Amino acid sequence: MRRRGPGLRLRITLLTTALVAVVSAVLLFLGWTLVGRVFDSSPSFPSDTQVTVDGVTVTVKVLTDALTATARQDLLRAGLIAFACMVVAAAVLAWTFTGRVLKPLHDVTGAARRLSAESLGSRLRLEGPRDEVAELADTFDSMLDRLEAAFDSQRRFVANASHELRTPLSVVRTELDVTLSDPDADVEELRRMAGVVRAAGERAEQLVSALLLLARTDGIGLAVREPVDLSAVVESAWKATRAEAEARNLRAVFRCVPALAVGDPALLERIAGNLLENAIRHNHVGGWIETVVETGPQWSVLRVSSSGQLIPPDRVEELFEPFRRGGKDRTSQSGTGLGLSIVRAAVAAHGGFAQAVAVPTGGLSVSVHLPAAPR
Repeated sequence: MRRRGPGLRLRITLLTTALVAVVSAVLLFLGWTLVGRVFDSSPSFPSDTQVTVDGVTVTVKVLTDALTATARQDLLRAGLIAFACMVVAAAVLAWTFTGRVLKPLHDVTGAARRLSAESLGSRLRLEGPRDEVAELADTFDSMLDRLEAAFDSQRRFVANASHELRTPLSVVRTELDVTLSDPDADVEELRRMAGVVRAAGERAEQLVSALLLLARTDGIGLAVREPVDLSAVVESAWKATRAEAEARNLRAVFRCVPALAVGDPALLERIAGNLLENAIRHNHVGGWIETVVETGPQWSVLRVSSSGQLIPPDRVEELFEPFRRGGKDRTSQSGTGLGLSIVRAAVAAHGGFAQAVAVPTGGLSVSVHLPAAPR
């Protein structure tokens, strides 16, 4: 462990004491010098002039030199005593007041040492003048607010992911237990069990893939940045989802113009694919889907709107949280519940933003704004 130097309180005290000592020494030297100049500037007499002091006759020069030396000695004696008192007083006052000033810093340090995942609710809430120390304490409290929110979000995410992964695993285990406990199980029963197990495995695989994609896009920069036409991205994503839309008898309308965005082509196609998949899977049979691509000086916009169930406007933002489907937890039988979470993370990685509004007649409209490529 690297050895640390003296603490901030001791360093400030030593610095303050040293400054007071230097200033006091300079003042003492100036006083000692001025005393000599005062006697030198006093009215002069001929050097051979004699005066009598306490019955002793001496020349004026001897008397002047004696008075100067005595005055300087008295000044030096009193000055040294005052110098020592000033240095001691400066050290004591500096140590005391520095301790009071730095007390909030000790509170911040103590709070940081007590900090753990289970004690993120503690705050400093420093009162007093709004100085630099108070600003530091407020910044620390704000950091704790963000950390607490991040930890809470992480706990919910892990809990939801565990629940989602547990569901297909429970299905697999139940089917295996039931089939293996039946000594009369025939080939048809075994095939049925294999189909159920395969479907559960595919669901778990989809969830793991979505989690990995979310982890790669959430807060991580892009490896590829190039101009990409959003209209071409939508066309490619629609080819992969068209069969599912036709199976649900959905009417699709596309209003797309060439719009170049800067980003990763694979991630942009995943954004469009997730939006179209959500519009299909959370739609009514015989409903509608409208896809619009627009371009502007700063942003290229992709908007996917669809019919569906009524969603309260105050719950629209929840749909971007992991494992939220249709405004409720785990209400859909298809999908992983990570579609819009991946969309928001991928859009943020591109330097854009995503927003959604509820359709008054039922359904959802999601708009994605991506930085436009320079023309």
